[in-house]
Amino acid sequence: MRDVIYLLFHLLTTLAKLIGPGGSRTVIAENLLLKQQLIIHNRSRQRAPNLSTQDRTLLGFWSLFLNPKRIFRAAIIIKPSTLLRFHTALKKRKYRLLFSPGGGRRPGPKGPSAEVINAIVEMKRRNPRYGCPRIAQQINLAFGLELDKDVVRRVLATHYKLDPNNRGPSWLTTIGHAKDSLWSVDLFRCESILLKSHWIMVVMDQYTRRIIGFGVHAGNVDGRILCRMFNDATSGHDWPKYLSSDNDPLFQYHRWKANLRILEIEEIKSLPHVPMSHPFVERLIGSIRRELLDQTLFWTGTDLENKLREYQCYYNECRTHSGRDGSTPTEATGSKIVDINKYHWKKHCRGLFELPIAA
Repeated sequence: MRDVIYLLFHLLTTLAKLIGPGGSRTVIAENLLLKQQLIIHNRSRQRAPNLSTQDRTLLGFWSLFLNPKRIFRAAIIIKPSTLLRFHTALKKRKYRLLFSPGGGRRPGPKGPSAEVINAIVEMKRRNPRYGCPRIAQQINLAFGLELDKDVVRRVLATHYKLDPNNRGPSWLTTIGHAKDSLWSVDLFRCESILLKSHWIMVVMDQYTRRIIGFGVHAGNVDGRILCRMFNDATSGHDWPKYLSSDNDPLFQYHRWKANLRILEIEEIKSLPHVPMSHPFVERLIGSIRRELLDQTLFWTGTDLENKLREYQCYYNECRTHSGRDGSTPTEATGSKIVDINKYHWKKHCRGLFELPIAA
């Protein structure tokens, strides 16, 4: 298409040269040239006018009909050298297209291969809620590449079409610079398909960002239920030295505090009314809501526990984490680099996510 436009320019230039300046054609061209300059002058409020490609094309074409001596008088706003350079640029472009062996293409770095492009587009299609950084990290983790998020963004802008039918370290990080030394705990509530309230306790390791476990209870929560949920969530793990919690009244029960004293766990409270002082577990709760609970329904507490357990495996072993430079919170058993030319997709969380694995 661009070559056709250039050919049309060359044709008009040659036609103007054959016709030659003089007569009524010169008067009309000069009047049109002056009118275009007045339009540019009224449009621009800066010291130098901003010329668009259309302005340069019109001014250059009409100048071909004028005698070179008249150009200096007709060019009121535009410098005569601008019009003369336009003609010179057309000549250089003409001979470059005629005699360049490579068709005039500029040399540059080779883009991603077709296999990588297909993997990026397929990753976005199967996981539409993934952003460019997450897709780049997942591709790098699966295939051992070194893709940048900007490459993913350019590939998606060119090859991916949206389906119209589918709509700094905190003070806690300083303490938790060792595995299992600091855990964070928080509670949030969700509703079943029958609109019955269920409380979920999530416990995560501050350093590795991995989910330790979940505790689920349907109904009201008191001190005894809170301790049971914590024991269910941390079953099979050694106790940490510190436990971070917010200022929720549920964590003020006497039985909860006595349970921590028996387990020899020191509780650290976040700052009141400052969510940024408890950031990682708050963000984890947001991810659980967006990626799981907002995309599926559950009937009972047992159904909810099963789905949370599946999400825990996906989150800890397969999902990349920006805070860990694109790696997963825990190393998956038997994980290996996948061949970009031979792989298939594995479903996680009952089909909510699909990631590439070795074929």
